[in-house]
Amino acid sequence: MRGSMPDLVQAVGRALRLQPGEGKVASLVVPVLLGPGETADSMLTSRAYGGLAKLLEALRAHDARVVEQLAEQQVPSGVRGVQSRSSGAEDEGADGDRSGRGLSVPARELLKFSTPRDPAQLAAFISLRVLDPEHEHWRRGVEAAVLYYRLYGDLRVPFAYRVPAGDGQEAGAEGWPASLAGFPLGQWIADARRFYARGDMDEGRVEQLEKLGMVWSHYDVAWEEGLAAARGWAAERGHLLAPTDATYQGYRVGIWLKNQRAAARKAQEIEQRRAEGLPAASAVGALPEGRREQLEDIDPSWYPAWQVEWQRAFHLTRLHLKAGGALPTSPGEVVHQGEDLGRWVRAQRLGWDRLTTVQQWLCEHVLGIEPASENEKPPPRRTQADKWALNYAAACQFYEREGHLRVPRKHIERLAIDGSDGGEDQEERELKLGA
Repeated sequence: MRGSMPDLVQAVGRALRLQPGEGKVASLVVPVLLGPGETADSMLTSRAYGGLAKLLEALRAHDARVVEQLAEQQVPSGVRGVQSRSSGAEDEGADGDRSGRGLSVPARELLKFSTPRDPAQLAAFISLRVLDPEHEHWRRGVEAAVLYYRLYGDLRVPFAYRVPAGDGQEAGAEGWPASLAGFPLGQWIADARRFYARGDMDEGRVEQLEKLGMVWSHYDVAWEEGLAAARGWAAERGHLLAPTDATYQGYRVGIWLKNQRAAARKAQEIEQRRAEGLPAASAVGALPEGRREQLEDIDPSWYPAWQVEWQRAFHLTRLHLKAGGALPTSPGEVVHQGEDLGRWVRAQRLGWDRLTTVQQWLCEHVLGIEPASENEKPPPRRTQADKWALNYAAACQFYEREGHLRVPRKHIERLAIDGSDGGEDQEERELKLGA
């Protein structure tokens, strides 16, 4: 076939000059000689399809409407090698009815391939190489994105990813044509995201990439993955108060929730400073209100005003009581999800004065925990000043008895101390004075 555009236009013109009604059909046979490693799916980038693209451009000069209708996604074309045009027309007409695309008969009858073609790929070929020819780099990127999505099911391509290279057999086995070997798909995807974020990408390109499953923001993907893991954790455990080492199906949901609490804390600080009329820091890294609401829908107490460990033990104790269990008061009595509830209850009773007013109310009115009495509290720990006073009194006693302070290393001094109640009872203490 002669390849110059004037020759192609003249060939199409001669085919169109046939007299209507004579029952004759003009056919233009376009050979597609694929190169090494190329496949029939390499329509967007292979030079072998250049002749077909030029021929359709020439035909468009005579009838633009018919060619432009081919850019609409069609049903797959059948194998036409041995079929007559009459049988092919019937089959094609039946397929056209099922597709519901409303293509005209001339458009459906325009292209006949010897092997089936993917309708979406054929529409992309007409759009990119005939109607609106783009730069070769863009076409290669679209083709590589289609194949990547077909192989991996998404377009979350690492930035450094390049189409694997190799001989024709290896490329074919892996699903990549040799014409795309070494193509920087990761950088191409990153550039597309950058152009999209700046608003510089044509709407047609945006629509085309979105049909391929384009992910415009990795931050949105990371959020959805973390949120899905949080929902799964909450469905199993009944709360979002996961410890930092918690995982759900391999996802580190504990670390993710810790980061979201830090982001919520930053958002809260920014809001407070703005309410006070003070300059606020950048909102980068702060948790948006919509995302916070999504977490609150799962567990309203996911971001407590106190330590997460306290809220988790409180929640588990409440669930234990709701299930009909008795309030545990001793360590080791009840252990649930790795939390020693008896030890926690005992710590709340003994450390009642260190709790906030809200925490005291929750313990008393929700769990029925009461503060420990004075008799239940352990004796206060001696301070360094108390220890110094005892050792000083023992040294004075030794000096009055011995007249010096050359105390042997292993000497133990026994010191009588008045009882805590101030009565006549005395307590004897043994102090390692020599040490």
